[in-house]
Amino acid sequence: MLIFEKGQKGRGSGILPACDVPVVMPGEKDKRETDLHLPEVSENDISRHYSELAGKAHGVNDGFYPLGSCTMKYNPKINEEIASLPGFTEIHPLQPKETVQGCLEVIKTTEQYLCEITGMDRMTFQPAAGAHGEFTGLLLIKAYHESRGDHKRTKIIIPDSAHGTNPASASMVGYTVLSVPSTGEGLVDLKALQAAVGEDTAGLMLTNPNTLGLFDKNIDIITKIVHEAGGLTYYDGANLNAVMGIVRPGDMGFDVMHVNLHKTFSTPHGGGGPGSGPVGCKKFLADFLPSDLFSEDFGDKDKETSIKSIGRVKSFYGNFLIVVRALTYISMLGSGGIPEASKHAVLHANYMMSQLRDIFTIPYEGNCMHEFVMSLSDLKKETGISALDIAKGLLDEGIHPPTMYFPLIVPEALMAEPTETEAKETIDRAVEVFHRLYERAKSNPEALHEAPASTPVTRLDEVGAARKPKLRYNFQDNGI
Repeated sequence: MLIFEKGQKGRGSGILPACDVPVVMPGEKDKRETDLHLPEVSENDISRHYSELAGKAHGVNDGFYPLGSCTMKYNPKINEEIASLPGFTEIHPLQPKETVQGCLEVIKTTEQYLCEITGMDRMTFQPAAGAHGEFTGLLLIKAYHESRGDHKRTKIIIPDSAHGTNPASASMVGYTVLSVPSTGEGLVDLKALQAAVGEDTAGLMLTNPNTLGLFDKNIDIITKIVHEAGGLTYYDGANLNAVMGIVRPGDMGFDVMHVNLHKTFSTPHGGGGPGSGPVGCKKFLADFLPSDLFSEDFGDKDKETSIKSIGRVKSFYGNFLIVVRALTYISMLGSGGIPEASKHAVLHANYMMSQLRDIFTIPYEGNCMHEFVMSLSDLKKETGISALDIAKGLLDEGIHPPTMYFPLIVPEALMAEPTETEAKETIDRAVEVFHRLYERAKSNPEALHEAPASTPVTRLDEVGAARKPKLRYNFQDNGI
């Protein structure tokens, strides 16, 4: 039930004092044609309403959340404590710089740490999410080529296993997308890549490890092929959690990349934000970065704005408190803890994969990195139970489903990422649940077709929702 439907006319929880200045109402031309719909509820009603909603949501604090490629790791509460300090919360980006030196130092220190982790030379924190970072990074690539008068470079090469945001971001910048296939090993086909590059190649977008959870052993060759063709290389940082502190994208030959602070560096993730997707680049691209970078001393010339800059992609310095949280996380782990986190993420994924390969098909041989992909196509042929049915069954067990039907090159795919913040006991229980659902698929498939049965919202008519969506609430039809 919506909070509008819980109200009673005349009820409220007003706590504001009477207005002590003259009340000025808008003129007739500026008035609404209809009254503004606001819920008339007491503070008690409001508190219970949102507590009820919170109880219906499932997050990392509620249970296992192996959402592949999204790194839904636990967010340490110390991050929230630091980000709530008045010196960080009670500021404004336009106030005198001498009054926010600590905040400026947070931005600069985080930039230094992230550049060290990624192998980049400069970084902007303006992008608000990973896809926004992709868009920004591609603008850098485009600005670079155009600054050299090289307008013939109109194509971005993307592997067929890439995240869906990659081709979308390239299209938004005005590039044509060229897809290259994967080999039987799940890696980039080098012959196809060599055939694809040319004078029209602006760059390559690549995730490594890729969405199959595999680290491409040919990464040096891949970036060399693109560079020799005159293109630049973009690293999608969505899977950095597998390699942070161990190998650096900059050392692999990448020129520009984004980092997901709301994935890799343990800041709040989901629910529409706030996110942060800072973009780093090598020195030769730094002049093209968005404005509002900072020099070392934060003095009179603290803002470095090159005439080559692509301009702002977001107001001021991005989602600042997310940067504070990320810096807290990095500082708490230190140079030893950062690679240890990655090693545990890889260990957990390989352990879970080894426990499930007896019931589900693992389409690519060998060890995985931080995540792995299972194919349930054999189970579907045998029982009629799809990856979607298994995912719905997991909900009844208090486990958030893995990513479904992605990557597209794997039929009936489930992509699982058991992060480093999970205990072995949690992973063992998840493995037990998967085996139980597998047996149920054979003994009682109809039950899985109807799952979930115990959640606040049960099995939806997804086709109907897609074809006849209700995009707004109709107050008149509901008598409000």
